Amino acid sequence: MPKRTDTQSPAPHIADAHDLIRVHGARVNNLKDISVEIPKRRLTVFTGVSGSGKSSLVFGTIAAESQRLINETYSTFVQGFMPTLARPEVDVLDGLTTAIIVDQQRLGADPRSTVGTATDANAMLRILFSRLGQPHIGSPQAFSFNVASISGAGAVTLSRGGQTMKERREFSITGGMCLRCEGRGKVTDLDLTQLYDDSKSIAEGAFTIPGWKSDSFWTVRVYAESGFVDPNKPIREFTKREMNDFLYKEAVKVKIDGVNLTYEGLIPKIQKSFLAKDREAMQPHIRAFVDRAVTFTTCPECDGTRLSEAARSSRIGGISIADACAMQISDLAEWVRGLTEPSVAPLLATLLRTLDSFVEIGLGYISLDRPSGSLSGGEAQRVKMIRHLGSSLTDTTYVFDEPSIGLHPHDIQRMNDLLRRLRDKGNTVLVVEHKPEMIAIADHVVDLGPGAGTAGGTVCFEGTVEGLRASDTLTGRHLDDRATLKETLRTPKGALEIRGATANNLRNVDVDIPLGVLCVITGVAGSGKSSLVHGSIPAGADVVSIDQGAIRGSRRSNPATYTGLLDPIRKAFAKANGVKPALFSANSEGACPNCNGAGVIYTDLAMMAGVATTCEECEGKRFLASVLDHHLGGRDISEVLAMPVIEAKEFFGTGEARTPAAHAILDRLADVGLGYLSLGQPLTTLSGGERQRLKLATRMADKGGVYVLDEPTTGLHLADVEQLLGLLDRLVDAGKSVIVIEHHQAVMAHADWIIDLGPGAGHDGGRIVFEGTPADLIAARSTITGEHLAAYVAP
Repeated sequence: MPKRTDTQSPAPHIADAHDLIRVHGARVNNLKDISVEIPKRRLTVFTGVSGSGKSSLVFGTIAAESQRLINETYSTFVQGFMPTLARPEVDVLDGLTTAIIVDQQRLGADPRSTVGTATDANAMLRILFSRLGQPHIGSPQAFSFNVASISGAGAVTLSRGGQTMKERREFSITGGMCLRCEGRGKVTDLDLTQLYDDSKSIAEGAFTIPGWKSDSFWTVRVYAESGFVDPNKPIREFTKREMNDFLYKEAVKVKIDGVNLTYEGLIPKIQKSFLAKDREAMQPHIRAFVDRAVTFTTCPECDGTRLSEAARSSRIGGISIADACAMQISDLAEWVRGLTEPSVAPLLATLLRTLDSFVEIGLGYISLDRPSGSLSGGEAQRVKMIRHLGSSLTDTTYVFDEPSIGLHPHDIQRMNDLLRRLRDKGNTVLVVEHKPEMIAIADHVVDLGPGAGTAGGTVCFEGTVEGLRASDTLTGRHLDDRATLKETLRTPKGALEIRGATANNLRNVDVDIPLGVLCVITGVAGSGKSSLVHGSIPAGADVVSIDQGAIRGSRRSNPATYTGLLDPIRKAFAKANGVKPALFSANSEGACPNCNGAGVIYTDLAMMAGVATTCEECEGKRFLASVLDHHLGGRDISEVLAMPVIEAKEFFGTGEARTPAAHAILDRLADVGLGYLSLGQPLTTLSGGERQRLKLATRMADKGGVYVLDEPTTGLHLADVEQLLGLLDRLVDAGKSVIVIEHHQAVMAHADWIIDLGPGAGHDGGRIVFEGTPADLIAARSTITGEHLAAYVAP
């Protein structure tokens, strides 16, 4: 046997020299021709104020180019089914590895999608019950709420030995779907009192449905003149047949005033015209109508489990698959650990590894039957992390977008450990983050700024955390910020009473939320904060709720259209020039006909990335040349839409262009820290934090005495938190009551009253563990929150 000798390599291998991701001349969105070198197999944190260009560099440049290059390795046929990605605006981009993006995009809100289906845990449970469940009812699909049971029979023609014969054949598929709710767990009912006033006749205007006008062919007149019902009789006096035709009749053709129309019952018509659409995409008044008219109730047949009776009857040790999916994941992991059947040992090991990953990542409090659309952005991001924790891939680039969102300071340490584990396996980890606790673990820091929007887009600092702390950048100066408690606290002016709250994990909670003050609700992730505030505040409490839901908007939507700012601006232009307001809309009469008001022309190049070129006709201004001849205060409409909020606020505040309605909206945009945004910037280019603050600015005009904010510091730089606190103070001083669900210690320290839930998550939480002032919470140090707040507040 030859003797092995180990010799020291004289020089490093040339392949080991590629240890940097080099970016030179990046110009995506607001990036100003920047260059950075990012070390591979290290943890790099990108920081800077909201809107400084962090996402443009990490997601829009590095991750986007990595994905584009991977897509190009597939065949032309496969590429036809994939999204087409344009090459980012950058001169040099090399040293890239495969990028896996773990962002804050919500998981699909499909009513059939649950945490279990999104993570393959359900698939493994179905196999487990099909093997071990008693009585045995069938294959794994017999336990799937997405598969219906069907059967059929018929004659088939066969040819045998030159003879044709017919045989009767039968088939059946055993699925696990509850037929009543079709696997959704809920059934919908229409509240007919919201559709019409039954004391009136159709001729007297009985319909109360938005947009149903008495002279409309397609709605009211088709019912009034169809001949199926008497339009002059109050609806409550309809005969049984008339009522059936009015509500349920199947579609039939009728002729009204010589026009062929389709008549169908009111209920199927409402279901097709309103309920078939995505709720979030509806106009606000339509959405409000749907919320009033449609009631969702738990399915009485499956009791919300989505499963058929047969699927619920098969059990392992007295536990059905419905029981298993309803368990808190940490409890389910213990139950699976107690199963010792050798025939399914590999399956049990894989399932247990997945469930333990949930617990490790801080999601042990949720259950597998929880709808995936109900997860917050932070929870959704952590669910996506599950599949990467046990991955065998190395030398991969993992890209995270603020993984600390929704995490209590107590939970951040656990997230830090997970990021380090990914790095220690030989991966490059890129993190966009604001929290000092997460910046502290970085091997390398890139700080962008110095400001936001056009005032940002440059690299202010690149180096170690110690170097950042010593630097004079905005982030460096605020890295060691400590909060101070307020000297004087406001006195409550009443209370919002919550009694016997049992939503989700709440344990029969009784609490009085003080009004007229800044009240912060805190506690570890999963302790029951959102259940208390969003799920238990009594109806009709005059509440304006601003949650973390995404803003829907196309590339035509911008801050001016979303906030309603464009309406007073168009009217001011129309009045000053004696023309119609519609001329000053790029989505209406004033649009450039060449690009249809988009400012750019999108060319679809089939398999290759689509190309956007500036419209030569309007030079990207989006309007007809004749429209741009009309001026207000010396500016045309395209120049106004290019203004930042701060400049527009001054423009519409004084002189010839003075428009109080526009000035009020611009004031609110500046208040929430969006003074740098241009009025016409597409919503699709805004960061997550910018979108939430845009929503906050819009809702601040709503009439309501109580404002409920869900983690308003999301996406905010340390320096911007102070501005947010000033805004919350102004709301309270204006007579509003502000309730904030928040983990940021600076917001807790600024509160007049704190309600802390816990002590743990899931069934270990759901109780009030502290009520009182921040000073009392720090003095007592009786809760996890109290410990972390005491460490954050300046001594």
